[in-house]
Amino acid sequence: MGIMPWAAPEALEWVARPSEHWILPALAGRLVEVSGMGAAGSLTLAFGLVLDAQRRGEPVAWVTPAASSFYPPDAADGGIDLDALVVIRVPDPRAGARAVDRLARSGAFGLIVLDLGEAGALPTPLQARLLGLAQRHSTAIVCLTAKRDMAPSLGSLISLRVHTRRTRGTDERFRCALTVLKDKRRGPTWAHAEACRGPAGLC
Repeated sequence: MGIMPWAAPEALEWVARPSEHWILPALAGRLVEVSGMGAAGSLTLAFGLVLDAQRRGEPVAWVTPAASSFYPPDAADGGIDLDALVVIRVPDPRAGARAVDRLARSGAFGLIVLDLGEAGALPTPLQARLLGLAQRHSTAIVCLTAKRDMAPSLGSLISLRVHTRRTRGTDERFRCALTVLKDKRRGPTWAHAEACRGPAGLC
């Protein structure tokens, strides 16, 4: 994985079962945006999808900026098989989008996560291409963005946009929850939360 300024994920161990709407089959063939600010739980909820995909035997790719990434030991402690997770570091969001395009075009991945951060954007033509590939290969393409819930989504072709937040609970646990801001299939009629144990130093 190399040495770099890792961004620690917000949780180490998932202790709640996923919602029927926040699992790989429910997101297959869709463009999804997960937004949040700071330690809002976005990484935790995204890694919940990674774990679900790996348990289903689906290959997963994670495209991340070269300057930062998730913290591998915490992901491994949460059950993620790092040896089976394809991690691609890119210099900027445009390169990340190109990488996702190639990964999706291969048809080899059930889940592709693209960390766009604060400056990320996906032009509409690229969104259309990625959506077509996601639908053709039943791939879930999940984009992570750092923004407030009132900020606009990446674009009109985003099928599902959720906003995350994290609150501290009891017994050294955290509650990572998502609010549905847009869902073209079901409408914003559902929510999802996971109870997690924090990594060392966060409890």
